[in-house]
Amino acid sequence: MRMMRRSDVSSLRRSVDQGTKEQRQAVQDIIQQVKQNGDQAVQTYTKQFDGADIENWRVTKAELTEAYTSMDQDYRTILEEAAANIRNFHEKQQTVSWFDAKDDGTILGQKVTPIDAAGIYVPGGTAAYPSSVLMNVIPAQAAGVERVVMVTPPDKEGNIPTGVLAAAQLLGIDQVYKAGGAQAIAALAYGTETLDPVDKITGPGNVYVALAKREVFGNVDIDMIAGPSEIAILADHTAKADELAADLLSQAEHDARSSSILVTTDETLAEDVRTAVHAQLRSLPRYQIAKASIEDYGAIIVCDTKAEALDTINEIAAEHLEIVTADPFQDMAKVKHAGAIFLGPYSSEPVGDYYAGPNHVLPTNGTARFSSPLTVDDFVKKSSVISYSEQALQQHAEKIAQFARLEGLEAHARAIETRKERWK
Repeated sequence: MRMMRRSDVSSLRRSVDQGTKEQRQAVQDIIQQVKQNGDQAVQTYTKQFDGADIENWRVTKAELTEAYTSMDQDYRTILEEAAANIRNFHEKQQTVSWFDAKDDGTILGQKVTPIDAAGIYVPGGTAAYPSSVLMNVIPAQAAGVERVVMVTPPDKEGNIPTGVLAAAQLLGIDQVYKAGGAQAIAALAYGTETLDPVDKITGPGNVYVALAKREVFGNVDIDMIAGPSEIAILADHTAKADELAADLLSQAEHDARSSSILVTTDETLAEDVRTAVHAQLRSLPRYQIAKASIEDYGAIIVCDTKAEALDTINEIAAEHLEIVTADPFQDMAKVKHAGAIFLGPYSSEPVGDYYAGPNHVLPTNGTARFSSPLTVDDFVKKSSVISYSEQALQQHAEKIAQFARLEGLEAHARAIETRKERWK
């Protein structure tokens, strides 16, 4: 794990994975085939890429029920509690329509309407991510989306992990499909004989999923093009080195390109954390992945002052930011860019990944400078409402017409002036 100064921070920025020319072409071909051949194309690609020969790719109600009832009771209770926490948090994000009536009869406002259908992509195959189900479905439901569809790749036997199906059953999602990769994204965007198209697609995936989301954007909306996970920690002498090391490694084990960065003014803490990281690394089951991440994208940045440390944190604009200092709330006030902020020694990043309630779908690779976590707002549309009275139009008609002519749009001006006949 490298030691560096603030001036070296830019070297940690990872390039956005645009895929190779061959990958982009493959994704475009897959999307075209799904548009043309629907279910048949999806099933062909599922056999080709996942090794699963599936005749009926929609999960049955019996499969969903079986997954939920067969799940270990302790795990099921944890899943239910996490879902309740996540729902409680997201319901507080709900916005309502509003209208403002003026004395002259004008009514202006904003109408908030949920999208009709959302498609949720849940990574799968060799791994199981029930947390992705909860984090993507619940804000859509809190927004009032009537139809939520879930796609997730099967294993070679055509099965979906029990935890993923149990989470879907818990949330009442009965439109679940055994498909992954670019073919699943295409099916969500354009529909097939079996699956009606959706309006928005959310959820993480591999490079083919990311490229497919980029391709279909415009026909449907997407949440974001997510990169590898990352964590930055701002810490001082009050922090414990072994705890910080464990938190850094919690992200390193995600992906070889994950980023784990400690920012501190305490050189002793910096050395202790580096030692602890390498000691803990050796016993991790995902050792090779975490090792590559720490070596290539792990860093400890020692700053001269707290102000410099905070500037560094803002420059990094991390997906996850832990603040483990003597006064984390005061330090948080000076943070401008972060996807999710974890305050104090007991708010380890996995608390947010699974249980606390805020969404774990977060902006990565510095995009926290201009974007936000997945929220209820991602699943609603906001329409402006304008109702002018005769009195209001009569008062302002000439100014509106003049403004139109300022832009050279005569028909706009005449559309206003033709109404003058009403009040002659």
